[in-house]
Parts: sequence; C-alpha cells; structure tokens
Amino acid sequence: MATSDDGSAMWWSRWTARLLGVRLVLGAAALVLLAFLGVGSLSFTQALIGLIIIAAAALIGEVGTRQDTALPTPRAAMPTDDPLLEAVIAGLPDPVVLLDRDGRVITFNSRAATLAPALRRGEPASLALRMPDVVEAIRRAISTGKAQRVEFYERVPVDRWSEALVAPIALAEPAGNLVLLTVHDLSPIKRVEEMRADFVANASHELRTPLAALSGFIETLQGSARDDAMARERFLGIMHTQATRMARLIDDLLSLSRIELNAHLRPDTQLDLVPIVRQVADGLQTLARDRGVTIAVEAPAGPVRVLGDRDELVRLFENLIENALKYGAEGKRVDISIAHVDREARVAVRDYGPGIAAEHLPRLTERFYRVDVGESRAQGGTGLGLALVKHILNRHGGRLAIESRVGEGATFTVRLPLTASTAAAA
Repeated sequence: MATSDDGSAMWWSRWTARLLGVRLVLGAAALVLLAFLGVGSLSFTQALIGLIIIAAAALIGEVGTRQDTALPTPRAAMPTDDPLLEAVIAGLPDPVVLLDRDGRVITFNSRAATLAPALRRGEPASLALRMPDVVEAIRRAISTGKAQRVEFYERVPVDRWSEALVAPIALAEPAGNLVLLTVHDLSPIKRVEEMRADFVANASHELRTPLAALSGFIETLQGSARDDAMARERFLGIMHTQATRMARLIDDLLSLSRIELNAHLRPDTQLDLVPIVRQVADGLQTLARDRGVTIAVEAPAGPVRVLGDRDELVRLFENLIENALKYGAEGKRVDISIAHVDREARVAVRDYGPGIAAEHLPRLTERFYRVDVGESRAQGGTGLGLALVKHILNRHGGRLAIESRVGEGATFTVRLPLTASTAAAA
C-alpha cells in the first residue's frame, strides 16, 4: 500500500515536471516584470503577484495541452501481441492480412509478405497493395460491413490469377471491428480451364473431319452412286477408314482421361519389359510386312523389371513402334533395343526414315501437335499418340528422350526406374 510520503513525492514530481515544461514562459515573464520594476512602473508586490498569475495561467495551459496531445481519444485496442493470433495467421496456407477498422495492417503471414513485400504493421494496406480492385474491396467491406470477393490478374513476375476475399470480423470492445484479407491463387484452376477448352476445341475439330467425310459419302451412296457397284465398294472402304480413325480418336481421348485421373497413383506391379516389348513387336508384324519394314529386337538374356501397369506399357510401346513403322517406313528397318543402364530400364525405338526437324522436337508430345498434318491423317494418326506416351511415363516416374536429324531417322528412348532387385543385380 502506498504511504502519504509516496503520494506527496508523486505530487511534487508531477508539478515539478509541469513547471519545467513552462520554464521558458516564466523566464520571459520574469524579465519583463523586472524591467517594469526597474523603471518604477510596478512595486515588488505587484510584480510578484503578476508572476504568480502568469505561472498559474501557463500551468493550466500546459495541463490542457497534455490532455489534448498526450491523452488522445482512446482507440480500439489491437491484438498485435497475441501469440495465438500470430500463430493462426502464420499457419494459414494462403496469403492472409489482418487489418483494423481503418484499413491499417495489424499482422500478416509470410505468404502475404511474398505477395506484397511492402506490407508494414501499423501502415495502411493501400500503400502496400498494388491491386486497385483489392484496395476498393477493403474500402467497401469496412464501409458496408459485408464480405467482398474480387478476382484480379497479375502479369509480373508471372501470369497469375487470384481471388481476394475481404471479410469484416465483428468483435466485442475494446478490440472493435477487424477485417481479414485472404488471397487464393486461382492460376492452376484457370490453366486447367484453358487447357480443357483447348482440348475440347481440338477434339471437336478432329472429330468433325471424319464425320464430314462419312456424311458426304453416305449422301453420295444414297444419290448418284446408288447403283454404281464400283463406286460403292470404293466409298465403303473410305468410310471404313474414317470410322476407324474416329473410333481410335475417341479411344485415345478416353485413355488419356483415364491416365490423367490416375496420374497421382504409381503402379506397384513388377513387370518384365522384355516379353512386353516382344509381344508388341510381334503384334505389329502385319503392319510391318504391309510397309515392307523389318523389325529387329535386341534384348538382354535376363529380365528387365520395372513397377508398372501392363496395359499402359503395352499401349506406350504400341504407339512408339507403330509410329516408327508408319513415318519411318522408307528406311525399311526399325531397331528396338532393351537394356538397363544406371539403375534405369531403357527401351530405344529407332527408325531410318526422313527424320524430324529440330524445331519440332520439343512439341512432339503436345496433344494434337503434328509435324505434317496431311501425312498424319493419311497414316490414320490422331495426334494423341505421343501425348499418351508422355502421360503414361509421368505416371510411371519415367522419361522420354527424342533424338532426330533430318534425313537420318529418329530414336525415341523410354527410361523407366528399375525395381530394387533388378538394379542391385545390374
């Protein structure tokens, strides 16, 4: 408990501090009064009374000034030192900024600092956010008390679509009202939407060509060629080719969708690549004979085991070997080699055809990309074969390497991780 002596000391300390605060005023007043006293205009008693009045007036002004400046109207207490709040904000996966009711920054997490490096505690968020739509959403949320949602797009440093949610939070006094700004990255969703739109447009275009051909020949057979046996046979052959191409396109689209659906699931079945590749090569011997091409398979004596999905790997090697037979037929030979090198299984499919220009190599695995559209359609290609190969390899943790020079053929090399037992034996 405080004693009377302590109270007197505190009282004397406060008034001493106030007197020191007005010492300049008192000094000036004393000089003026001494001047009047010296010329006989005032008596000593009058001068002393005047000094006391001036001191009292100065002290009253000092107290009023301190009340106006040192003790402003109390503001809402902001929870800037709440460790639980700081931990929650820091742990959120999206950029988050907590603002007071005037739009000043209370706290933010590291992701928000990356998004807006100029953020500073205690400063208006509008100074740090270079997003006019977000700043306006904050203003509306504060003025209306209603949550605001806005999407915005940034080009620098990379193209990025984002969504900002500004949510007012009503708290009991003295904390007052707060505003929570959360930014969510929409870029992956937007890119998928764009990819899907491009995919549907390309697929529609690819299906339209065989459908138009089928419709045209059907109309011809129903009309002028109704009784022409030779024309009917020729047209039916073309229609069969177009229907087969359309069925294959649909099959490739469905296969691609299934592979993408399971892209995050690694296959766990041990498979030997040697019999799979030989089975595929044997199954394509009829196509090879039709094109006058010889298929040679070189494989080690022992197994080359990988973890994989048998149907998908069969599809992968079918696409690569069939492409070599179709587009490299003029070389009259396709060489297939199987080996294990540096803990990898490698299957190389080599043709001796016209080769591929360097500018096309990086884009060969894109959907519907063709080096020669006319040649691809003439060969019955769908433009999805190498895209399927890429996605199958991605699911299996593998890679595809393509080497080619114009006039020297092309080599497509599949690389897959060996199983632990095969890698140890190698």
